[in-house]
Amino acid sequence: MAKIIVGMSGGVDSSVSSFLLKKMGYDVIAIFIKCWDECNFRKDYEDALLVCEQLKIPLYKIDFTEEYKERVFKNFLEEYKKGNTPNPDILCNKEIKFNLFLQKAEKLNADFIATGHYAQKRGNCLMKARDLSKDQTYFLYTLKSDILKKVVFPIGHLKKEEVRKIAKESGLITSEKKDSTGICFIGKRDFRPFLKKYIACKKGAIENLDGKIVGEHEGVFLYTIGQRKGLGIGGEGEAWFVVEKDVKNNVLIVAQGENHPALMYDSIVVSSLTWIPSKMPFFCKAKIRYRQKDQDCIIEKIEEGNAFIRFMTLQRAPTAGQSVVFYRGEHCLGGGIIIKTGKSLYFKELTAIKNIRLY
Repeated sequence: MAKIIVGMSGGVDSSVSSFLLKKMGYDVIAIFIKCWDECNFRKDYEDALLVCEQLKIPLYKIDFTEEYKERVFKNFLEEYKKGNTPNPDILCNKEIKFNLFLQKAEKLNADFIATGHYAQKRGNCLMKARDLSKDQTYFLYTLKSDILKKVVFPIGHLKKEEVRKIAKESGLITSEKKDSTGICFIGKRDFRPFLKKYIACKKGAIENLDGKIVGEHEGVFLYTIGQRKGLGIGGEGEAWFVVEKDVKNNVLIVAQGENHPALMYDSIVVSSLTWIPSKMPFFCKAKIRYRQKDQDCIIEKIEEGNAFIRFMTLQRAPTAGQSVVFYRGEHCLGGGIIIKTGKSLYFKELTAIKNIRLY
């Protein structure tokens, strides 16, 4: 009987994953991972205990709080100080759930680890979940084949409503529990006050593209490209959006219109590349944010470990620090971190096709 260790979060997805694995005949052990002191981990841990008691499987708790702060949260703060917008969930998967957790499982002589992620495998390739509205491959693109061969995604072939139905029919206490959303260490708190606890923010000017001051910001680190809410700028015309952050001079630059040309790009430069298959594609699809539809793109060149990506259609507000993830059909090919945005020689032609005025 193969031994499998499940990452038990105390939610419905990990609960049903554990139930299905036991039903399939695995020797199932559950581990609750604590990563942050201020999260709602006590309630989640209590729920995890109740589920494991129902399923008659052992539950252990691992405290990775210090490792999370060093490997994930530290990077989060450093990127924000640069004016970037990082995605800590992706780094958490890479460094904690599929690194430290996997190492712990191997020490316990486990054959596999399992999580409640909505994703699938074909061989050692990462595939989109059946429920595309819940697909989480965007957050898993850093997992290479040598790791994927040790991972099981028990609910990747199910739709969310099917998962809840299984939980309800099996009497699991988490069947009606709401999904957790947002970044763990922020939770339901306001983002700005939280970030101000760790980064010194200085008020400064909000300027339009002509350099005219139109408002005052609370600190450039608190805003992201494409943001509308929280600017405090009124007046006539369309709504204002952040189009650029001048960190050096502490200036936030804005423009009016959700699809203003200053927000539109067709090219990005990507670093920290991960390729799940051995051969890198020339033409594929990609998404620059979670839940975005796949976009046609060309990987034009690789220089010093960075890739230059050109999209076939204009992309709104690609943001440094965020990830771009590549796909071919249902296959997740890998991805990387956006470090620069640009407008290629084709930009003028694309904007003409879209009938968007250039500035």
